[in-house]
Amino acid sequence: MPLFCLHALDKDTDGPALRAANRPDHLKWSASHIDKIRMAGPLLSDDGEQMIGSVFIFEMDTLADVQALVATDPYQIAGLSKSVDLRPIKWLVGEGKPE
Repeated sequence: MPLFCLHALDKDTDGPALRAANRPDHLKWSASHIDKIRMAGPLLSDDGEQMIGSVFIFEMDTLADVQALVATDPYQIAGLSKSVDLRPIKWLVGEGKPE
């Protein structure tokens, strides 16, 4: 099944507040779609102290399917992201590589 990588960066101004306010619902949303998520976690600032974005690797049939799912993420609904890049990827190396 195809893999897709989402790379989202939070807004500079109200990003931390939006992230904090929506984090519990975002984590519930993520857990409810664990069958489609191969890996996920926050992107960190250079000093590792602040969450400044998100990265996900989804395993789903089509890019349109992933886009529809991502649109239901509480972070996206709240308008947390200043940018979202969603692309197909090919896993070449690393533990957990799909067969």
